[in-house]
Amino acid sequence: MDDTYETTTTHSPDGTPIAYDRLGEGPPVILIGGAFCTRETHRELARLLAPRFTVLNYDRRGRGGSGDTLPYAVAREVEDLAALIAEAGGTASLYGLSSGGALALEAAASGLPVTAVAVYEPPFALAAERRAGNIAYATRLRELLAADLRADAVELFMTRVGAPPEQIAQARQSPMWPGMESVAHTLAYENAVLGDAALPVERLAAITAPVLAIAGGASPEWLRSPAAAVAEAVPDGRTLTLPGQTHQFSAEVLAPVLREFFGG
Repeated sequence: MDDTYETTTTHSPDGTPIAYDRLGEGPPVILIGGAFCTRETHRELARLLAPRFTVLNYDRRGRGGSGDTLPYAVAREVEDLAALIAEAGGTASLYGLSSGGALALEAAASGLPVTAVAVYEPPFALAAERRAGNIAYATRLRELLAADLRADAVELFMTRVGAPPEQIAQARQSPMWPGMESVAHTLAYENAVLGDAALPVERLAAITAPVLAIAGGASPEWLRSPAAAVAEAVPDGRTLTLPGQTHQFSAEVLAPVLREFFGG
Protein backbone atom coordinates (compact mmCIF):
# COMPACT_ATOMS: atom_id res chain seq x y z
CA MET A 1 0.00 0.00 0.00
CA ASP A 2 1.20 3.54 -0.81
CA ASP A 3 1.44 5.71 2.32
CA THR A 4 1.07 8.91 0.29
CA TYR A 5 -1.69 11.20 1.49
CA GLU A 6 -4.11 12.60 -1.02
CA THR A 7 -5.05 16.01 0.37
CA THR A 8 -8.23 17.54 -0.97
CA THR A 9 -11.13 19.78 0.02
CA THR A 10 -14.85 19.30 0.06
CA HIS A 11 -17.51 21.86 0.94
CA SER A 12 -20.12 21.74 3.65
CA PRO A 13 -23.67 22.79 2.70
CA ASP A 14 -23.03 26.30 4.11
CA GLY A 15 -20.06 26.66 1.74
CA THR A 16 -17.31 26.12 4.31
CA PRO A 17 -14.29 24.35 2.79
CA ILE A 18 -13.30 21.24 4.75
CA ALA A 19 -9.76 19.98 4.15
CA TYR A 20 -8.98 16.31 4.54
CA ASP A 21 -6.38 13.68 3.78
CA ARG A 22 -7.43 10.42 2.14
CA LEU A 23 -5.26 7.35 2.64
CA GLY A 24 -5.65 3.63 2.01
CA GLU A 25 -8.30 1.38 0.55
CA GLY A 26 -11.24 -0.46 2.05
CA PRO A 27 -14.32 0.46 4.11
CA PRO A 28 -14.25 4.19 4.89
CA VAL A 29 -13.37 5.51 8.34
CA ILE A 30 -13.46 9.21 9.28
CA LEU A 31 -11.18 10.45 12.10
CA ILE A 32 -12.50 13.31 14.25
CA GLY A 33 -10.21 15.34 16.50
CA GLY A 34 -10.94 17.07 19.78
CA ALA A 35 -9.73 20.35 21.25
CA PHE A 36 -6.67 21.81 19.49
CA CYS A 37 -6.55 18.85 17.10
CA THR A 38 -5.74 19.13 13.41
CA ARG A 39 -5.09 16.43 10.82
CA GLU A 40 -1.60 16.09 12.28
CA THR A 41 -3.04 14.68 15.52
CA HIS A 42 -4.30 11.53 13.82
CA ARG A 43 -1.77 11.20 11.02
CA GLU A 44 0.00 8.17 12.51
CA LEU A 45 -3.31 6.49 13.38
CA ALA A 46 -4.49 7.08 9.81
CA ARG A 47 -1.32 5.45 8.47
CA LEU A 48 -1.82 2.39 10.67
CA LEU A 49 -5.47 1.99 9.63
CA ALA A 50 -4.86 2.57 5.92
CA PRO A 51 -3.86 -1.01 5.01
CA ARG A 52 -7.46 -2.08 5.67
CA PHE A 53 -9.54 1.08 5.36
CA THR A 54 -10.01 4.20 3.31
CA VAL A 55 -9.19 6.77 5.98
CA LEU A 56 -10.46 10.35 5.82
CA ASN A 57 -8.51 12.46 8.31
CA TYR A 58 -9.91 15.99 8.32
CA ASP A 59 -9.52 19.42 9.88
CA ARG A 60 -12.65 20.42 11.71
CA ARG A 61 -13.95 23.86 10.77
CA GLY A 62 -11.98 26.76 12.18
CA ARG A 63 -8.61 25.01 12.19
CA GLY A 64 -5.88 23.69 9.92
CA GLY A 65 -6.72 23.85 6.24
CA SER A 66 -10.48 24.13 6.72
CA GLY A 67 -12.50 27.32 6.63
CA ASP A 68 -14.93 28.75 9.13
CA THR A 69 -18.35 30.30 8.72
CA LEU A 70 -20.06 32.25 11.48
CA PRO A 71 -22.21 31.95 13.43
CA TYR A 72 -21.05 28.56 14.65
CA ALA A 73 -23.58 25.79 15.31
CA VAL A 74 -23.09 22.13 16.17
CA ALA A 75 -25.47 21.28 13.35
CA ARG A 76 -22.95 22.78 10.89
CA GLU A 77 -20.29 20.37 12.13
CA VAL A 78 -22.71 17.49 11.64
CA GLU A 79 -23.21 18.77 8.08
CA ASP A 80 -19.42 18.79 7.64
CA LEU A 81 -19.41 15.10 8.49
CA ALA A 82 -22.31 14.48 6.11
CA ALA A 83 -20.24 16.04 3.32
CA LEU A 84 -17.25 13.84 4.19
CA ILE A 85 -19.42 10.73 4.29
CA ALA A 86 -20.67 11.63 0.81
CA GLU A 87 -17.03 11.96 -0.31
CA ALA A 88 -16.37 8.53 1.19
CA GLY A 89 -19.10 6.92 -0.90
CA GLY A 90 -22.27 7.33 1.14
CA THR A 91 -21.53 5.50 4.39
CA ALA A 92 -18.63 5.51 6.86
CA SER A 93 -17.51 4.53 10.32
CA LEU A 94 -16.53 7.32 12.70
CA TYR A 95 -13.76 7.52 15.26
CA GLY A 96 -13.71 10.53 17.60
CA LEU A 97 -11.19 11.63 20.21
CA SER A 98 -12.39 13.43 23.35
CA SER A 99 -14.93 16.13 22.39
CA GLY A 100 -14.57 14.83 18.83
CA GLY A 101 -16.09 11.63 20.20
CA ALA A 102 -19.07 13.60 21.45
CA LEU A 103 -19.41 15.06 17.95
CA ALA A 104 -19.23 11.58 16.41
CA LEU A 105 -22.03 10.39 18.69
CA GLU A 106 -24.15 13.44 17.86
CA ALA A 107 -23.64 12.82 14.14
CA ALA A 108 -24.78 9.22 14.53
CA ALA A 109 -27.77 10.29 16.62
CA SER A 110 -28.68 12.81 13.92
CA GLY A 111 -29.28 9.97 11.47
CA LEU A 112 -26.21 10.22 9.26
CA PRO A 113 -25.39 6.96 7.42
CA VAL A 114 -22.85 5.79 9.98
CA THR A 115 -21.96 2.11 10.11
CA ALA A 116 -20.08 2.12 13.44
CA VAL A 117 -18.79 4.62 16.00
CA ALA A 118 -15.70 4.38 18.19
CA VAL A 119 -14.96 7.09 20.74
CA TYR A 120 -11.94 7.64 22.97
CA GLU A 121 -12.66 9.22 26.34
CA PRO A 122 -15.57 11.52 25.43
CA PRO A 123 -15.45 14.00 28.35
CA PHE A 124 -19.04 13.82 29.54
CA ALA A 125 -19.48 14.87 33.16
CA LEU A 126 -21.20 12.25 35.28
CA ALA A 127 -20.90 14.22 38.55
CA ALA A 128 -23.11 17.24 39.20
CA GLU A 129 -20.15 19.13 40.63
CA ARG A 130 -18.18 18.76 37.43
CA ARG A 131 -21.16 19.85 35.32
CA ALA A 132 -21.45 22.99 37.45
CA GLY A 133 -17.76 23.63 36.92
CA ASN A 134 -18.25 23.31 33.18
CA ILE A 135 -20.93 26.02 33.24
CA ALA A 136 -18.58 28.39 35.10
CA TYR A 137 -15.79 27.51 32.64
CA ALA A 138 -18.05 28.27 29.67
CA THR A 139 -18.94 31.68 31.06
CA ARG A 140 -15.31 32.65 31.61
CA LEU A 141 -14.31 31.25 28.21
CA ARG A 142 -16.85 33.45 26.46
CA GLU A 143 -15.51 36.50 28.29
CA LEU A 144 -11.90 35.78 27.33
CA LEU A 145 -12.68 35.06 23.69
CA ALA A 146 -14.87 38.18 23.43
CA ALA A 147 -11.86 40.18 24.61
CA ASP A 148 -9.58 38.27 22.18
CA LEU A 149 -7.46 37.04 25.09
CA ARG A 150 -6.50 33.85 23.30
CA ALA A 151 -3.56 32.87 25.49
CA ASP A 152 -5.71 33.23 28.60
CA ALA A 153 -8.43 31.11 26.96
CA VAL A 154 -5.91 28.34 26.25
CA GLU A 155 -4.64 28.53 29.84
CA LEU A 156 -8.21 28.39 31.16
CA PHE A 157 -8.87 25.22 29.18
CA MET A 158 -5.65 23.57 30.31
CA THR A 159 -6.46 24.40 33.92
CA ARG A 160 -9.96 22.97 33.53
CA VAL A 161 -8.66 19.64 32.26
CA GLY A 162 -6.22 19.34 35.14
CA ALA A 163 -2.88 20.59 33.80
CA PRO A 164 -0.69 21.82 36.69
CA PRO A 165 0.68 25.40 36.61
CA GLU A 166 4.21 24.24 35.81
CA GLN A 167 2.98 22.30 32.77
CA ILE A 168 1.05 25.34 31.54
CA ALA A 169 4.12 27.53 32.01
CA GLN A 170 6.18 25.08 29.97
CA ALA A 171 3.52 24.96 27.27
CA ARG A 172 3.56 28.76 26.98
CA GLN A 173 7.27 28.58 26.12
CA SER A 174 6.94 25.66 23.71
CA PRO A 175 6.76 25.80 19.89
CA MET A 176 3.20 24.44 20.01
CA TRP A 177 1.80 27.45 21.90
CA PRO A 178 1.26 29.79 18.89
CA GLY A 179 -0.70 27.04 17.15
CA MET A 180 -2.87 26.55 20.21
CA GLU A 181 -3.54 30.28 20.40
CA SER A 182 -4.46 30.34 16.70
CA VAL A 183 -7.35 27.92 17.25
CA ALA A 184 -8.37 29.14 20.72
CA HIS A 185 -11.70 30.34 19.32
CA THR A 186 -12.61 26.71 18.56
CA LEU A 187 -12.67 25.97 22.29
CA ALA A 188 -16.10 27.55 22.15
CA TYR A 189 -17.03 25.01 19.46
CA GLU A 190 -15.96 22.13 21.70
CA ASN A 191 -18.00 23.62 24.50
CA ALA A 192 -21.04 23.91 22.26
CA VAL A 193 -20.76 20.22 21.33
CA LEU A 194 -20.61 19.24 25.00
CA GLY A 195 -22.81 21.90 26.64
CA ASP A 196 -22.52 21.33 30.39
CA ALA A 197 -21.23 17.88 29.39
CA ALA A 198 -24.14 15.99 30.93
CA LEU A 199 -24.48 12.53 29.40
CA PRO A 200 -26.99 13.00 26.51
CA VAL A 201 -28.96 9.87 27.30
CA GLU A 202 -31.85 10.52 24.91
CA ARG A 203 -29.52 11.32 22.01
CA LEU A 204 -27.41 8.25 22.69
CA ALA A 205 -30.52 6.07 22.75
CA ALA A 206 -31.23 7.17 19.16
CA ILE A 207 -27.98 5.71 17.80
CA THR A 208 -28.58 2.53 15.82
CA ALA A 209 -24.95 1.84 14.84
CA PRO A 210 -22.70 -0.24 17.12
CA VAL A 211 -20.61 1.89 19.48
CA LEU A 212 -17.25 1.14 21.09
CA ALA A 213 -16.34 3.50 23.94
CA ILE A 214 -12.65 3.34 24.87
CA ALA A 215 -10.78 4.65 27.89
CA GLY A 216 -7.15 4.69 28.94
CA GLY A 217 -6.39 2.71 32.05
CA ALA A 218 -3.95 5.37 33.29
CA SER A 219 -6.34 8.29 32.73
CA PRO A 220 -8.08 10.00 35.67
CA GLU A 221 -11.44 8.63 36.71
CA TRP A 222 -13.39 11.60 35.30
CA LEU A 223 -12.08 10.67 31.83
CA ARG A 224 -12.42 6.89 32.22
CA SER A 225 -15.92 6.58 33.63
CA PRO A 226 -17.87 8.23 30.77
CA ALA A 227 -16.84 5.46 28.37
CA ALA A 228 -18.80 2.85 30.32
CA ALA A 229 -21.74 5.24 30.65
CA VAL A 230 -21.84 5.81 26.89
CA ALA A 231 -21.70 2.09 26.18
CA GLU A 232 -24.60 1.52 28.56
CA ALA A 233 -26.72 4.32 27.13
CA VAL A 234 -26.58 3.30 23.45
CA PRO A 235 -28.64 0.34 22.16
CA ASP A 236 -25.58 -1.54 20.87
CA GLY A 237 -22.58 -0.54 22.95
CA ARG A 238 -19.47 -2.00 24.47
CA THR A 239 -16.60 -0.51 26.40
CA LEU A 240 -12.89 -1.24 26.50
CA THR A 241 -10.07 -0.02 28.75
CA LEU A 242 -6.54 0.09 27.32
CA PRO A 243 -4.06 -0.64 30.14
CA GLY A 244 -1.38 1.98 30.61
CA GLN A 245 -2.88 4.47 28.15
CA THR A 246 -3.81 8.06 28.93
CA HIS A 247 -5.69 10.74 27.01
CA GLN A 248 -2.50 11.02 24.94
CA PHE A 249 -2.89 7.51 23.56
CA SER A 250 -0.43 5.47 21.53
CA ALA A 251 -1.58 5.03 17.92
CA GLU A 252 0.17 1.63 17.86
CA VAL A 253 -2.00 0.47 20.77
CA LEU A 254 -5.27 1.96 19.53
CA ALA A 255 -5.07 0.99 15.86
CA PRO A 256 -5.50 -2.80 16.34
CA VAL A 257 -8.58 -2.16 18.48
CA LEU A 258 -10.15 0.01 15.80
CA ARG A 259 -9.21 -2.43 13.05
CA GLU A 260 -11.03 -5.24 14.86
CA PHE A 261 -14.08 -3.16 15.73
CA PHE A 262 -14.51 -1.62 12.28
CA GLY A 263 -13.98 -5.03 10.71
CA GLY A 264 -11.57 -4.21 7.95
